[in-house]
Amino acid sequence: MNTHAHDEPGRPPGAPVRAGIPEHGRIPKYYAVKARVAGLLDELGEGGLLPAERELAARFEVSRETVRQALRELLLEGRLRRMGRGTVVAGPKLEQPLSLASYTEGVRRQGRRPGRTLVGLDRLACPAALAPDLGVEPLAPVWHLERVLLADDERVGLESTYVAVERAPGLDTDFEPNSSFYGYLHERLGIGFGDADERLETVLATPREALLIGTPPALPMLLIHRVSRDTAGRPLERVRSLYRGDRFSFTAHLRGGT
Repeated sequence: MNTHAHDEPGRPPGAPVRAGIPEHGRIPKYYAVKARVAGLLDELGEGGLLPAERELAARFEVSRETVRQALRELLLEGRLRRMGRGTVVAGPKLEQPLSLASYTEGVRRQGRRPGRTLVGLDRLACPAALAPDLGVEPLAPVWHLERVLLADDERVGLESTYVAVERAPGLDTDFEPNSSFYGYLHERLGIGFGDADERLETVLATPREALLIGTPPALPMLLIHRVSRDTAGRPLERVRSLYRGDRFSFTAHLRGGT
């Protein structure tokens, strides 16, 4: 019987089993440093300034490169963030529900201020591969709306939305780019969302995307592809949403089948 999952009384639920230490007991030096720095983060608290690499190397009696590798992982995991020339303890990740709720609703529920910055709103001829998702013929006019996602003015993602012009003919004149697109469709056009198909994967941002979001190209991203339909079952939109892996986690409520 394997009892490894139960041999750490103080281990928080969801933490790595046996603190991530292999059964043979040998762990990389940087990982041991990472665990000790993680303990330090709990003491410092959100916004606390982390000691310099040189100081951490002296404290843990390791090289600065070992410390650097440990900090890189903590940055990628969202436990730390850069601020000016220093590194501080990051706050908790934003939890975004995998549901038909909008980004705006998800961020507001956590006491953060949602926002968006317009990258571009273009009218174009629908590519053949996109036409079935929008319920139009190839070359029919469609809108492409691209916006940077914000939480308390921090850039956290990039959203690319395609919708047929016939469904939202005045998008370029009567839509506020900083507002919720779902809210616009419902309140101004009387269109309700019925259901959607989503696919979630991890990717690296392209150089252009990394520049728009303000992150290093090596930072893992969470990518959601969504194809939505209205309450009558008609195709409505296709969305490509890219979220910072260090700032977001996703939640879903599941029910048992019959």
